[in-house]
Amino acid sequence: MQTDFLVIGSGIAGLTYALKTARQFPQKSVTVITKTQADETNTKYAQGGVAGVWDEDRDSYEKHIEDTLIAGDGLCNKEVVEIVVKEGPERIKEIIAYGAEFDKDASGEFSLGKEGGHSENRILHHKDVTGKEMERALLSQLEALPNIHLLNHCFVVDLLTQHHLGYLVTKSTPDITCYGVYILNLHTNQIEKIAAKIILLASGGCGQVYRTTTNPKIATGDGIAMVYRAKGRIENMEFIQFHPTALYEPGVSPSFLITEAVRGDGAILRNKLGEAFMENYDSRKDLAPRDIVARAIDNEMKRTGTEHVYLDCRHMDREKFIHHFPNIYEKCKSIGIDVMEQFIPVAPAAHYSCGGIKTDDWGRTSVRNLYACGECSSTGLHGANRLASNSLLEAMVFAHRCYLDSMQKIDGIEFSASLPDWNATGTTDPREMILITQSLKELQSIMSDYVGIVRTDVRLDRAMKRLDLLFVETEDLYRSTKLSPQLCELRNLITVAYLIVKGAQFRKESRGLHYNTDHKEKSSILQNVIL
Repeated sequence: MQTDFLVIGSGIAGLTYALKTARQFPQKSVTVITKTQADETNTKYAQGGVAGVWDEDRDSYEKHIEDTLIAGDGLCNKEVVEIVVKEGPERIKEIIAYGAEFDKDASGEFSLGKEGGHSENRILHHKDVTGKEMERALLSQLEALPNIHLLNHCFVVDLLTQHHLGYLVTKSTPDITCYGVYILNLHTNQIEKIAAKIILLASGGCGQVYRTTTNPKIATGDGIAMVYRAKGRIENMEFIQFHPTALYEPGVSPSFLITEAVRGDGAILRNKLGEAFMENYDSRKDLAPRDIVARAIDNEMKRTGTEHVYLDCRHMDREKFIHHFPNIYEKCKSIGIDVMEQFIPVAPAAHYSCGGIKTDDWGRTSVRNLYACGECSSTGLHGANRLASNSLLEAMVFAHRCYLDSMQKIDGIEFSASLPDWNATGTTDPREMILITQSLKELQSIMSDYVGIVRTDVRLDRAMKRLDLLFVETEDLYRSTKLSPQLCELRNLITVAYLIVKGAQFRKESRGLHYNTDHKEKSSILQNVIL
């Protein structure tokens, strides 16, 4: 199969890019690959909203830029922050034109929320399912375009580069080029190849590397792992954001998210004694940035010997709460909690990867013809900690910039003439799925117990030793058996875990989302960890 534009992932980043390229080039083919259904993405689970300077009488670009830089704890790329903040409102207007509906107040103006780390009300939202609404609007636009081909239930196994043509490729190779991908077609259970002129990776995050996460089952870091195997550049993987307030339900995965907007509307965090504790950790109390709130909750849990804290919404207006957070209200009600009468049990859960595939300010990776945007990328916007509701904004802005840059290049790129077929010689059908499922449990336990919110050198060293063993066992399985999505995902998660641990070992300081009790002070040297 050949396609001019190949988009891997169907979240807001991938769909925005696909829509723009398909409209710009009606005679060229655009193929979108997703390993499940098109709407099963991290975008779908984004509750809070999208940040943007909307009310210029009260807000300003300078305030949004400053809030983002403060949250990023010194590691944001200021030029990229300015690009995203200043170009963001135009991208929000576009998705509104596509049909996305954001909540309005009684006067007909957009109802702007406030979340942790923001100095002003600037969050546009659609109740507590903003990402799902934005995804719906984009998918409805794509349906009308005949040159977009959507491939559901196709798992991308690897990027095709010179390595597959018999050349030695290392990280110092100056012209690594992507010619397409190998996919496992889950309809036929066959490995197929797709040649493409331009490839966009919008494959999402990697929350499933942890035992407790708000991410769906599909968030297995596939794009990041593929680029690392292709000798592309990855950076800042040690900065994993734990959302402070996931609903505490033992054994339930993924965890149900209690959006930060609930605290933005006045909810208060309390420990098991009923004490409001955030004032002991930060002057911004419950609206401090996520890294601070998550560490505070973690400390309260350890100090009081509990597995969760509480979110107190009892003083909030019932009608307003149900209108703004209907899904949260119904979810809590379904497990016997009336949020107007009882505390909501909450605990931190892995939520967002602030590092990823290193890109420039046009979304270009270190591999030719390969772009990346969305959560799988590291654009420089988030630094050491993402500011709430900046992720959907970043995805739209960088999808647009990837589109603008690739639009200039597409006609100068030819399809590669001779791409080899997948070689499965000597492999057999997997006989024991328990080998994969048990390894996944081990991996998630290693990462949750040793590489969580608070880290130490000893824990990181122990995690790396155990990951080495899992890596060897899984590679043996990969070489000897026919591929399955479960095996590919395990392999990718082990790679991502290695990158997180290795990045954490390199960073001999505590900054943003990386907190190491052996290196509590921040270094005076600001640097990104590139692997």
